[in-house]
Amino acid sequence: MADFKDKVVVITGGSEGIGKALVEQFLTLGAKVATCGRNEGKLALLAQEHPGSELFTMQVDVAIQANCEAFIGAVSAKWDGIDILINNAGVSMRALVSEVSYDTLKNVMDINFWGTVYCTKTALPYILKHNGVIVGVSSIAGYRGLPGRSGYSASKYALNGWLEALKTELYDTGTHVMWVCPGFTTSNIRNAALNKDAKAQGESPMDEGEMMSAEACASHIIHAIDKRKRTLVLTFTGKRAVFMNKFFPAWADKLVHHFFFKQGKLVR
Repeated sequence: MADFKDKVVVITGGSEGIGKALVEQFLTLGAKVATCGRNEGKLALLAQEHPGSELFTMQVDVAIQANCEAFIGAVSAKWDGIDILINNAGVSMRALVSEVSYDTLKNVMDINFWGTVYCTKTALPYILKHNGVIVGVSSIAGYRGLPGRSGYSASKYALNGWLEALKTELYDTGTHVMWVCPGFTTSNIRNAALNKDAKAQGESPMDEGEMMSAEACASHIIHAIDKRKRTLVLTFTGKRAVFMNKFFPAWADKLVHHFFFKQGKLVR
């Protein structure tokens, strides 16, 4: 593992799940870590769990441009630059296209796509000075549209395309851009997923016990950053889904439908 000591690492959505695991592992590796989230209580608890560490937290809604600009500005002022930006903040959804509200779709896109755009554009001058790394935490849904997750899939497809364009623009600058696509990972994202009326559904329709842990996912992401990989697709199921969708799309349609639907009803 490369030496991350004293590197300034910014992680959005770091109060729980993959984001929190990333925060904790980077702190262990000696980095200076800044993170944000919408829940002030969870951020305060995170700070209490790491007393005396180089950890900066700030309450931020990444869907709001001014919030992102204030956060990145505060980090750069505190530590005079940014080496790594991990756009992790995100929200999922679960509702059929025929039933979903425009509010649900807009909220998902505002957080998952525009939140990344706001933070990345604001942080870009600082990262360029350090020949740093920009990461987008995407999803298998960014390669394969998933039923009940139309807005989520759209936001992740948009994220992948935007980061690929940025990567190509920065090709000869020394700054690295990558996107990582976890498969199903244990986190609160499914409980917090928006229903058709843009409210948190409050429960997970998936078997969390069979999923990769957030800690294991974070370790894979850090290793990929260290090696400056182009992309990272995680779990056997995730890699299989990407492969099937690329080479056997009609078959993938059938398999994905059978996985998410039972007797014509969306069950996952």
